[in-house]
Amino acid sequence: MMLVQRCFIGFLAALLVSAAPPEPAVVRVRLVTSVGNVTLALDARRAPKTVTNFMLYVDDGRLEGTEFYRSARRKTDPKYGFVQGGIGTDARRILPALPLEPTSRTGIRHLSGAISMAHGLNPNSASGNFSIMVGDNPTLDARPGNPGFAAFGKVIGGMDVVRRMLAMPTGAGRGVMRGQMILKPVKILRAERLNGTAKPSGRPKPWLLVMPWHKK
Repeated sequence: MMLVQRCFIGFLAALLVSAAPPEPAVVRVRLVTSVGNVTLALDARRAPKTVTNFMLYVDDGRLEGTEFYRSARRKTDPKYGFVQGGIGTDARRILPALPLEPTSRTGIRHLSGAISMAHGLNPNSASGNFSIMVGDNPTLDARPGNPGFAAFGKVIGGMDVVRRMLAMPTGAGRGVMRGQMILKPVKILRAERLNGTAKPSGRPKPWLLVMPWHKK
């Protein structure tokens, strides 16, 4: 009898999984920040792996309490460039990197308003950091011998907020980020999925732990 019950429960679970709605072709996300909201439309049809990576951070709540910390303005015209935000170097929030799709594969270019995954020296080392373009940035697209960065969607609301962040006072930083760190970083209060079904990673969330010596 117990075996029959277990089989029936397993059958029901399989039905529920198979009945789960697929990710929509365009996933919408709202970034609620300390200076206003930014709404994104992510192209899950053309950049499914990159969108999956970003949405794991959203659905897990890993972007809540992080920051927009970088403003990279063009020297020739500071009204253009990009802003960067996300988990920064917080290893407690990081998830395993997923292979990302270059612009040569997706056709999603780094045009004004595009959102793109940031990464280190390894183009597949992207984690929970991302950039939003202000003006076109074709140098970030893939080219022979350089995979570039992985654009995976665009801003559909709140570009005025993004421009405001780009214009904020900056300083400090090292290497390519020298002089580009926002002096008063913009808080990402939360990242909200607006459509589709949440698919959290199920991994631990150590940044939420409060150690006894931190309690008041």
